[in-house]
Amino acid sequence: MADNVRIRAMGSFSIEVNGVFHEDLTIRSRKGVTLLLYLILERGKAVSTQRIIREIWGSKHSYSPENALKTRVSRVRALLNELSDGLGDCIVSTSGGYRWQSGENVTVDVLEVMDLFDCLRRDCSPEERREKTEHLMDLYQGDLFSTGEARNDVVMVNFLHREYLDAVFKYVAQLRKEEAYNRICEVCRRAMLIDSLDEQLHIELLQAMANLNKTSEAMTEYRRITRNVQLELGEEPSQEMRACYDRLAEAGSTLSYNLDVIRNELAETASDRRGPFFCDYSTFKEIYNIQLRNLERMGSSIFLGMIMLGDPGGRMSPISRESGMAGLQEIMRANLRKGDIITRFADNIYAILLPTVDYKTCATVIERIEQLFYQEYPSGNITFHARFSPMGGK
Repeated sequence: MADNVRIRAMGSFSIEVNGVFHEDLTIRSRKGVTLLLYLILERGKAVSTQRIIREIWGSKHSYSPENALKTRVSRVRALLNELSDGLGDCIVSTSGGYRWQSGENVTVDVLEVMDLFDCLRRDCSPEERREKTEHLMDLYQGDLFSTGEARNDVVMVNFLHREYLDAVFKYVAQLRKEEAYNRICEVCRRAMLIDSLDEQLHIELLQAMANLNKTSEAMTEYRRITRNVQLELGEEPSQEMRACYDRLAEAGSTLSYNLDVIRNELAETASDRRGPFFCDYSTFKEIYNIQLRNLERMGSSIFLGMIMLGDPGGRMSPISRESGMAGLQEIMRANLRKGDIITRFADNIYAILLPTVDYKTCATVIERIEQLFYQEYPSGNITFHARFSPMGGK
């Protein structure tokens, strides 16, 4: 076979032939792609006909499963040969089964990934670990593609995911010994594209930022991370994450700043932020309590508001809710002031602080937001509810 063929299964499934990508194979033959991946993942081992039938068809096979499998193999070979003459020959018939054998000029990213895992499990020099882990991170563009047809799909996806993170953490440990903290930040951010919720990645990133004296940036990153975890998993930061936050706060308090450095750190230009300040709940809570102290001391006027989106039938779908909350956020961003502070208090609730307004002005602001919202969502499928009162009031 003269063509250069590259089969990609990490993140999505495609076959590249001489630089041309073919990405519609799962549409043309979902079961065929499942069979192809199943054989590939056996890494050249022969798989019996009965095992293939059991793992892919289960109890749903026809009255003649062996013939059904032969037909499926024939179709997959024909499909591969359409892309490159002779590519179907990579599916080799054996005594009582089949196996995958990558032909000349045929490469498969998941097989390269698995070979790299084997190398990285063994003791290797720092240079070799660096080279192989960097190559692994280039190849691992996402978790293994799964059609959901094979019984073992989820197990294999999770296995490769764990192996990937294990390789990353071993590399980070090496970089930590080398005090290569900038590189640790880069590695963790790349790995977070694969798993944005892995806590250990977050902790390694925050510690590396702290070692670079980027305490302020690390604190911002911590708030972003914990906000995402709360939204995605509904969980508060773990004790280890809180301990990491405490270390960051302590490191920040020991830094020697002069007045100009602090001013430059805190200052924002007009282009940095337009409209109200959106923040995570923990930051909102801190600001609320600071404002409450100022209120007691100075007697200024600040209103706390709540806007909740609902459904007339009480069954708002997650898609409708997220659409409405995103639209409401943009309306508030365009129509509230720089000094106003907003957080997403719950899945369908925003909490707002409106400083230096009286009751009438606050009511006017909320009514304006409501009018604009119903202009954007006139169907009545999403309802707008608002309450507000002075801070410290009932």
